[in-house]
Amino acid sequence: MRLGNALEFGLRMRTGMVTAGRVPDEGDVVSLVAAAREGDRGAFGRLYLRYARMVHGILLGRVPVGEVEDLVQDVFVAAMRQVHTLRDVKCFGGWLATVARNRANDYHRRSVELVEFAEEVPEKRRSSGAEDDGAAILEVIRGLPEAYRETLILRLVEGMTGPEIAERTGLTAGSVRVNLHRGMQMLREKLG
Repeated sequence: MRLGNALEFGLRMRTGMVTAGRVPDEGDVVSLVAAAREGDRGAFGRLYLRYARMVHGILLGRVPVGEVEDLVQDVFVAAMRQVHTLRDVKCFGGWLATVARNRANDYHRRSVELVEFAEEVPEKRRSSGAEDDGAAILEVIRGLPEAYRETLILRLVEGMTGPEIAERTGLTAGSVRVNLHRGMQMLREKLG
């Protein structure tokens, strides 16, 4: 697929122009990936509908909240350009999760900032209590080990079920259960 087509697709996704009737079930994913490999943008749009929450959750655990939406789009544009390199269409979810993780790593490599130290510390802007609580909990989750952080965000923030997380990320159902259980234990301990 040409770069112009990839950029056009990203723009269409960003402006909400990609639509599809229903989110595909697991059996449809293989045929959608195969069609997307052949350049079918409609099939790729349907894959976007199925996997956008997963990519959002992975990025949410790794990059600043204000950067997540743009990076989700970057991940899907990159995936659209690279989907022809995918060897096993059954592994699309795990492959896409890896693309998202790599994009988060790239973000951090490219966004090294030089910060000047000031004598005075600026006062924190106050927001509503619910926003403060949510941001505080997200920061606690971000402090957990990667495996727990990712599965907890996909479960608690993105609202995915354990089987959905397993199917979309390529993890086993048992691994997801263990990661959620241990992650929740760690979260409870840190939140008191």
